[in-house]
Amino acid sequence: MSAARIGVSQGTALYVGAILGAGILALPSLAAQEAGPASVLAWALLLLFCVPVAASFAAMSTHHPDGGGVATFVSKAYGHRASAMVGYWFYFALPAGAPVTAYVGGQYVADAVGGGQGAALGFAGCLLAAAFGTNAVGLRVSGRVQLVLVGLLGLLLLTACLLALPDADPGNMTPFAPHGLLAVGPAASLLFFSFAGWEAVTHLAGEFRNPARDLRLVTLLTLVVIGVLYVGLALTCVLVLGPELAESEVPLSLLLEAGIGGAANAFTATLAAMLTLGTMNAYLAGASRLGAALARDGSLPAWMAKGNLPGEIPRRSLGVLAVLSVLVSAVSLLVGADLGSVMLAASACFIAVTVAGLVAGVKLLPSRRPVWYGAILAAAVMGVVLLFSGIFLLVPVALAGGALWYTRRGARPLPAAEKATATSV
Repeated sequence: MSAARIGVSQGTALYVGAILGAGILALPSLAAQEAGPASVLAWALLLLFCVPVAASFAAMSTHHPDGGGVATFVSKAYGHRASAMVGYWFYFALPAGAPVTAYVGGQYVADAVGGGQGAALGFAGCLLAAAFGTNAVGLRVSGRVQLVLVGLLGLLLLTACLLALPDADPGNMTPFAPHGLLAVGPAASLLFFSFAGWEAVTHLAGEFRNPARDLRLVTLLTLVVIGVLYVGLALTCVLVLGPELAESEVPLSLLLEAGIGGAANAFTATLAAMLTLGTMNAYLAGASRLGAALARDGSLPAWMAKGNLPGEIPRRSLGVLAVLSVLVSAVSLLVGADLGSVMLAASACFIAVTVAGLVAGVKLLPSRRPVWYGAILAAAVMGVVLLFSGIFLLVPVALAGGALWYTRRGARPLPAAEKATATSV
């Protein structure tokens, strides 16, 4: 039996959760090191760059609302095998990306409460289990949890800014560009991944009650929320902290200390946990549906297709992601894998998915319209960013090889009747 679909509020919360990340706790400082107060321009410029990416994916999702997300777009544009490669990039990158995200959040929480490595791993495990648990009970529950998380997160960030504003000093905006305006470029490069995540939520398009009506509104609301939170926080950090911003590894903690004093650590721990859980919740919601869609289309074992219909819960696909996440975590701990390397490997895959989706948009979107030109521009920029992945480009190359091997084994999409009954098997 189909479960109830999600609406605009829950969808917006899931979209916002996919874009926001724990990086917001440190990135204002890193950007200020590069460009000083002019780093605020970098935040604003990247927000503008989000518009063509978000508009392209929203337009394609409206016409092709399916759990396959970007993989479905690529299938419509370039065929089944290309779609399988893109699907593998996202699906099999998540078991690396989710534990790393959980660990980063766990480190923030442990540091805020005075814990060590063991505490960080414990908090990370709890956050990961919570994200899988909320998705296992259904997207409607997951969406409600996300709505609460994003609502509280927005309230906490707004509160932090408002409490710190009495200490704002306009003089901290000068000199505005101590390293020259060209330094805004490197600052934007640092901030780039704080604006990623649009590829993750394409998999949720089929879960909306009315995709044609809701998706554009959800995308617009997400851009507004992200813009207010990011630019507002960055500007407040510059005005309140001044030169101290570029010297601190925990700028948000300093901002909170200015506003609420001794309660800052607990505040930071809460923010870190919500940011981490919100991001994982949204990515798992998308990836689990992608896995079921890939199985439905013959790119993964057919038994994983259960739950591929809109409104259903793809528990088998989610279970595979959980097992793979545990395995990746165990191996990483055993071999002492570098956290940054694991993150870069997953990022290379996610960027490749975004590039593929935008390239598909060049073929699927109405030509010579603003959204079409936007897709071309965004694909070119993201393509350059992908090249900076360096040696980690071998990861999406290897996954593409695995996808081609599997599809050439003779696997076929489920017949229409089996697609409809796979959820009840």
